[in-house]
Amino acid sequence: MHRVLVVDDDKVLQDSVKQALEYHHFYVDVADNGLEAVNAVNRETYDLVVMDVNMPELDGLEALKQMKQMDPSLTVLILTAYSNVSDAVKAVKEGAFNYLEKPITSENLVALIKRALKAKSLVDTAVFSAPSLSLGNQTNDKFVGESAEMKKVFSIISKLAQVNTPVLIRGESGTGKELVAKAIHYNGPRKDEKFVTINLAAVPENLIESELFGHEKGAFTGASERKIGKFQFADGGTIFLDEIGDISAAMQVKLLRVVQEKTFTPVGSNRDVTVDVRIIAASHKPFEEMIKDGRFREDLFYRLNVLPVYLPPLRERVSDLPHLVGYYIKYFNNMHNLQIKGMVPEAMKLMSDYAWPGNIREMRNVIEHAFIIESYDYLSVSSLPKTLQKDHGKTNSEDDGQMGGVIDFQGIQDSVLDDASASDRAGKYKFTFATGSPENATSMDFQIAKGLFEKEFIVQALTLNKGKINQTALKANIPKKTLLRKIEKYEINPKTYY
Repeated sequence: MHRVLVVDDDKVLQDSVKQALEYHHFYVDVADNGLEAVNAVNRETYDLVVMDVNMPELDGLEALKQMKQMDPSLTVLILTAYSNVSDAVKAVKEGAFNYLEKPITSENLVALIKRALKAKSLVDTAVFSAPSLSLGNQTNDKFVGESAEMKKVFSIISKLAQVNTPVLIRGESGTGKELVAKAIHYNGPRKDEKFVTINLAAVPENLIESELFGHEKGAFTGASERKIGKFQFADGGTIFLDEIGDISAAMQVKLLRVVQEKTFTPVGSNRDVTVDVRIIAASHKPFEEMIKDGRFREDLFYRLNVLPVYLPPLRERVSDLPHLVGYYIKYFNNMHNLQIKGMVPEAMKLMSDYAWPGNIREMRNVIEHAFIIESYDYLSVSSLPKTLQKDHGKTNSEDDGQMGGVIDFQGIQDSVLDDASASDRAGKYKFTFATGSPENATSMDFQIAKGLFEKEFIVQALTLNKGKINQTALKANIPKKTLLRKIEKYEINPKTYY
């Protein structure tokens, strides 16, 4: 359940927005002014803030600045009267996702919120797929999975999104370069414009110029009509030039002109075309060696390499595998309507020992393969492709699938204590610690047991207090901030226990 903070000194509007969002299953907090909102963001974690501009104590623009300093990843939508649209536009330049003019309708508001959350999810996905980013020549700063450095990752992507400078994303095939490019585009001022992708390695050399810049009718054999190229089609938006290291020296010269002047000449034409396009390029090639060998122009490289992003191969960040596996287990559970709980330790060991030449793309395919094969609740060795199993000594697939200990990425079972009885409400606590493994064995892993206890305890406390957050926090002796964080972590819906 997404958590939203609604900030407006108009109580009527505040209440109507709150009701509209709760109807669409958002968890909503409110604040009456910018100062209250800043304090709320400092205390709690929100997926999104909906905020007015003109408010007492602290206006929306200043509140936005302070919120972004605390959490660069925070998504903010601005509500504004027609007479204050200029302030809203300024807010967008300061990092707000977008603005909405009053009077607002619930349909428009919810639609904009869903777009904003989708854009934010692209950043989240990019972080999972590419948790190591660099700025300038500093390539040693690594931000992995759920580390404390996560906000720095969001900060870098946020900075890239707000400027118009070319970006060069470097990394092996399958490391998530296009995901990062999309995250930059869909979180910047061009998000409502086109995002156009072209894989230059997949286009025949004699057709690249026409694909990029277009051609006139009769420009070459087979050119039966005039055609615009990718650059002209992307005008106003972003063009993603994948595998730019594969283009010829002649094409590098023509591309350099576009990067420098935003101008090009279609094939067979005497006219110049000028476009407003953000250029994001990507490649797995070793540019430094190519420049020395004369295979890539140094001036083009430096034009593109203003804000580089480096994505390391999966084999260099094996410690991130549990986060990635957990992410894709959840992803494929939703896609295939299954209830896979996690992966057995031996299977995870094989995943960690594998070199992953195809990186994230290959790992994603391995998890989906295992989903199709697996017949138990946990992905086992027998469900993995033969390329990962070849060095595994065991041949008994049943043993692989029924190990007592498991790596549980959900942490707890969704069904625990969902149906609390009257005797439970009276105080007869029952903590089951059921793992849901094939033989319903009890896990002796401390971290798993801790997660099970936390989930069951919170569900029991909410049940006894009929889902009331403040009362639950008080009676169960849990700080409200901690309680809300755990509710979000374990995907608990307090309204279930009203």
